[in-house]
Amino acid sequence: MNSQSQQARSEISGGALASRRSVLQCALLLAGGWGGSLAAQTAYPQRPIKFIVPFAAGGSADMVARLLSERLGLALGQSVIVDNRGGNGSVLGTEIAAKATPDGYTVLLSNGAAMTTGPLMGQITNYKPLSDFVHLNLFGTFTNALIVRADHPAKNVQDLLNMIRLQPGKINYGSAGVGSAGNLTGELLKQLAKIQMVHIPYKGSGPAFNDLMGGQIDLLCDQTTNTMAYIDARKVKAYAITSSKRLSLPSLSGLPTMQELGVKGFQVSIWHGSYAPKGLSPEVQAKWFEALRSVLSDPAFVKKQEALGAVMITDKRISPEEHRRFVLSEIAKWSPIIKAAGVYAD
Repeated sequence: MNSQSQQARSEISGGALASRRSVLQCALLLAGGWGGSLAAQTAYPQRPIKFIVPFAAGGSADMVARLLSERLGLALGQSVIVDNRGGNGSVLGTEIAAKATPDGYTVLLSNGAAMTTGPLMGQITNYKPLSDFVHLNLFGTFTNALIVRADHPAKNVQDLLNMIRLQPGKINYGSAGVGSAGNLTGELLKQLAKIQMVHIPYKGSGPAFNDLMGGQIDLLCDQTTNTMAYIDARKVKAYAITSSKRLSLPSLSGLPTMQELGVKGFQVSIWHGSYAPKGLSPEVQAKWFEALRSVLSDPAFVKKQEALGAVMITDKRISPEEHRRFVLSEIAKWSPIIKAAGVYAD
């Protein structure tokens, strides 16, 4: 394990003991009740808010951000402007957000790659995911689908796993790259199902799909935002999804979860949350929380997000404190998996 990875694990292991003063203050504000509309609370916001997305335009995170920013702008009474800052994975945009003034006018939309698995794999960063940010809200998740080429002989997941067991180390799986959600999903499957497969990393999902359909790789675990079009066109065969519950989308409604199919403990979600630089006042933090809660209670917004394959968070995980706990649980989950698989950033 390299020094960067050790540093990340050290920072993460101490995260549960980090100060939660701002979160507790925010909770007290909310518990005390405010009354009145959002506009009646404090002067914030008085100008447009920058919503940094550390990924290129057009991806799932960008689509989530653009729908969310529109509704947040209405709730807050100010424009929320998406600022795509892709580069070095998700590191560049995340670093920019970490160094911003903590006044509530720069907010980061990010995911597990930047906040958990990337640092665990030793990705070089100039930020600490737990101590350099205020965890505002967890608001949505995506699931992966386990897919093979359309004419694959396996009828279901159990058939596929049996084929893999009969040919240990000869079956391969593709992903969008080393350390991607698809890579980690494949490694989790190997460990829980006790099978041996070879990982074939690609530079993005597109080339991986092409080789899957062409028969160069045997299977692929990829985000449903990427797989739905191929499933609908019957260019691939889908066996299962990796979330804990079935989805209602027509393309995916008939797919069981991996846990239903007997792979106990198999649950993978690509989640998105919002973050602000440390030092954000509890008043502004509470304002952001209230705005997001109002957006997530809008059925029209939820329906649009679900059409993209997203599942909106409406339970206690949308609160700052529960969001932080969720991040810590993801760190605890993925740390031993990454270590056992030997997956480290280039």
